[in-house]
Amino acid sequence: VEKIEEQLASLRIAKRSMLSEEPAYLLDIDVSKPAQSESSRFVAISCSNKSIRVYNRETLNFLREYSSRPGILNGVRFAHACDSIVFSACSDGTVKCWDIRLATQKAVQIFSGYPSNVFISFDINCSDLIISAGTEKVEKDTFLVFWDARGITDCASTTKEPLGVYSESHNDDITKICFHPIEPNLVVSGSTDGLVNVFDINKDNEDDALISTCNSDSSVSFIGWSGKDYKQVYCMTHDEGFCWWDIAQLDTEEPITLLHVLDVRDAVCVENDGLHYLVGGLYDEKANKLFLIGGTSTGNIHVISCGTDGLSLVGTLCGGHSATVRSFCWNPTDESLLTGGEDAQLLLWKPGAVERSLAKKASMKIASSVQKRVKVHNSSLKSRKK
Repeated sequence: VEKIEEQLASLRIAKRSMLSEEPAYLLDIDVSKPAQSESSRFVAISCSNKSIRVYNRETLNFLREYSSRPGILNGVRFAHACDSIVFSACSDGTVKCWDIRLATQKAVQIFSGYPSNVFISFDINCSDLIISAGTEKVEKDTFLVFWDARGITDCASTTKEPLGVYSESHNDDITKICFHPIEPNLVVSGSTDGLVNVFDINKDNEDDALISTCNSDSSVSFIGWSGKDYKQVYCMTHDEGFCWWDIAQLDTEEPITLLHVLDVRDAVCVENDGLHYLVGGLYDEKANKLFLIGGTSTGNIHVISCGTDGLSLVGTLCGGHSATVRSFCWNPTDESLLTGGEDAQLLLWKPGAVERSLAKKASMKIASSVQKRVKVHNSSLKSRKK
């Protein structure tokens, strides 16, 4: 943790990108996966104005924009093997795929769901073979939909039908999906029903595929994998709770819950500033350490260390954003951090950097603030003892 503290202390704003033409909240960030010997070249951002914006990773120069109107885009992901292919789920019941090498504004491929589907979460597995998207609840139905993602660049503008769906394991909106970083057949899903489900999609049917169901007791806002060989799963909730489980303990007598914090804002001591919300988590492979990213309404960013004995503040990044931070992306290779927020700014933080841009941060409030998907469940929120 001391090394991480040093890294954080040395982080400075290297670049700042203003989204000036049509100010928008920056909701999700992903960086392209680097080819061998190269660093990642592109950053993609999904914005509240129903667009994806693509930037140069080093200079933050604007390159491309893709619109989903009238649908709403949810999430953005680069393919793992090709750094010019980027995906996003859409509320019109599709997952769209763009190729940033091409001049066209059109999706090169569309993965279509079923007529009633409204996709609010998605991910692509580490081998780029399977895409999965999660739906809002319509009447009594909630679906986890799967497609074959092969041959993306071979058959431009074709529409792909689903391989199949899981429909029994969640009973409310599926807010997050996250494939395992190294096992292409494992995926975890989180929902406003409070459940975090781990599936092995190689199995023949949904019942057999469901390896584990963990209950967060609240509406899930973020999920991820952590630990050695990524055998742990964690989640955050819309009421700023945190749960952490060890899936490796499923077949043992040991409890699988590593930590359950009902409200991280109360559990982490932050002097003067406070902690207003959580953004997400990141697992540092080298340090074998899980961190949470949180912040304040004035734009300060807190980094929190997770241990089975509790949570503790590692450090704070100040002076970058002027409003709530909604997204981040950590690059372990060069120890840099990208952050995006409700001030319509994309920032690149690097160790020891000196900001050369003259653009001052401006406080900006967007009239139609983005509706947050919050359904807090009032089921007994008692902390479960190990």
